[in-house]
Amino acid sequence: MNQFKSSFGNLLKASLIVFLLALPALLSAQAYNTKTFEKNIKAFDKRDSIEKVQPGSNLFVGSSSITNWKDVADYFPESYVINRGFGGSKFEDLLYYGDRVIMPYKPAKIFIYEGDNDIAKGIDTETLIKQAAMLRQRIAAVFPKVPVVFISVKPSVARWELKDKYVAFNQALKKYAKKEKLTAFADVWTPMLDANGEVFKDVFLPDNLHMKPNGYQIWQKVLQPFLLKNKK
Repeated sequence: MNQFKSSFGNLLKASLIVFLLALPALLSAQAYNTKTFEKNIKAFDKRDSIEKVQPGSNLFVGSSSITNWKDVADYFPESYVINRGFGGSKFEDLLYYGDRVIMPYKPAKIFIYEGDNDIAKGIDTETLIKQAAMLRQRIAAVFPKVPVVFISVKPSVARWELKDKYVAFNQALKKYAKKEKLTAFADVWTPMLDANGEVFKDVFLPDNLHMKPNGYQIWQKVLQPFLLKNKK
């Protein structure tokens, strides 16, 4: 009987992994636009064919706040850091492309920044938390011992009118992360506000959405304790 239970458990686990890895195809079947970021992903493929990524990285993925942090490795000199952000992305995009921007790298820790564009596009918090959970489950199925850090959505001048929605999402994401194993929440929202609760205006580029180096310096202080010190 114990052998049967063990076999059944292994079969169930294997079935879950197969389902999670097949998720991109399921999303595609639901009218996902597979061409939106294909050029970005192929650029990663080309780069990887030239520069081989070693296993064990602190992997950063997500939308343009990650994409534009091109010198992220310089902010964490004691850590092995790689950046695979693609600007304009949402949780659904990272779900679809996870097998190409997360899984191949065999990271030691994964940092995720999504939700910023999602909320701006009108996607509600409940949907986003479900997508975040689905992404976390996919990662756990492939890398059961790899920690994940969800980075909170940042405040910005350009999207300040969405403040309440961003705050609600950040609170829900923090609550979700707290109950999941090997999952953490990094709050970059709070330190980007002044004493009056207003977003700092001098940390943004002219578009008032993307950050200058002094904005990333705030992120550096928040994220430093989360990074693995594994510089080779």
